[in-house]
Amino acid sequence: SMRTPTAMIVGLVLCPCGLLLTLTGTLAPNWRQVSLVPDQPMDVVWEQGIWDICRERQSTHDRLCGQADELRYFEQVPVRVAQGLMPSSLVLTLVGLVVAALGVRCWQPEPRHLVAGVAGLVLLLSGLMSLVPSSWYTQELWALPAVPGSTLSVGYSLVLSYLGSCLEILGGLALALSFHHYCKE
Repeated sequence: SMRTPTAMIVGLVLCPCGLLLTLTGTLAPNWRQVSLVPDQPMDVVWEQGIWDICRERQSTHDRLCGQADELRYFEQVPVRVAQGLMPSSLVLTLVGLVVAALGVRCWQPEPRHLVAGVAGLVLLLSGLMSLVPSSWYTQELWALPAVPGSTLSVGYSLVLSYLGSCLEILGGLALALSFHHYCKE
């Protein structure tokens, strides 16, 4: 019996990790942090995600989400694009992982290289679909509306989304190497 190729194992490890990171990045409201806001206490930080805005007082850890979007943050194109592409990417990643599981078939003597390769392309695409909004948001982070004079910084959700996208792309590429085996057959 033949062992499962290393590239397939790499793909099956990296892609679920990427899925977990992009899921957290999509749901957690912290793509951008706005701090040192004029006329607010020094320890107040506003956390903006793609679905919610939270206000946290760091000295007491009092956190209140569902804040009013007075500056029309959610109407900005990079935020709207992220709202569309991030969930779509998550769904596509799940589809890719199901197809990958069918192709790798660790319980069978021989993996199906064509199926694993197709899964790799699907996962590569899903990684790109989450990389685009993460990168675009990062590019526009300082241009998105904020109270003048406040300090802006990258939030952890954006970092997780970015890292998850990269893991999915690498995992997808690893699985796509299965086409090489398929062509040799």
